[in-house]
Amino acid sequence: MSEYMIKTDRYGKIWVWTAVVVVLMVPVAICVNYQAWPELSAVFKGLLGVAPIYWTVGVIEVITYTPMLGTAGTYLSFVTGNLTSLKAPSALNAMENAEVKPGSEEGEVISTIAIATCAIVTTLIIVIGVFALSLLTPILNSPVLAPAFDNILPALFGGLAVVYVSKNWKIAIVPLVFMVAIFLAIPSLGSSVGIMVPVGVLITLGSARLMYNKGWL
Repeated sequence: MSEYMIKTDRYGKIWVWTAVVVVLMVPVAICVNYQAWPELSAVFKGLLGVAPIYWTVGVIEVITYTPMLGTAGTYLSFVTGNLTSLKAPSALNAMENAEVKPGSEEGEVISTIAIATCAIVTTLIIVIGVFALSLLTPILNSPVLAPAFDNILPALFGGLAVVYVSKNWKIAIVPLVFMVAIFLAIPSLGSSVGIMVPVGVLITLGSARLMYNKGWL
């Protein structure tokens, strides 16, 4: 796997930085086309309010998801997007069905294939949706379907949670109770899920270690 990992890391960095350049070229192209350049002071003032949040969440997601998704899967996820809502559930479900563990060589391969397939399928669905947007708009805006769209993410992770909680229900009790309590007490944290993920990881590790020392596991 050493040669594979070296190439994966090299090509992953190339694609990540290529994506960064492409994203930054969009506002640059708009400014060039309209000959309208914002003042640097205004740009920095705008970034000051949002950049720290995005940088913090970005670092936290890398630390949290890399052990689960593997090297190639992480690069693919961050370049193609929708990591939390699509890529991570796809990879975890694929590894679960293949009966391989995250972090293993088999898990690395299965995770990469799952995330790549998810990216291709998602792109195809978006293309179809764009061409059929005029036909689908009345259906998608239907009040009947609104509750379904509001619960897509809970449904995805709810299905995964049932599998993992049923296997390790003792370990899941403490973080589950803590997270439910804190989100009920402070609903505004719903917009900071990315930051709360490592908090949940630390609570899980600490409570699992305590239960192991007590002989409860």
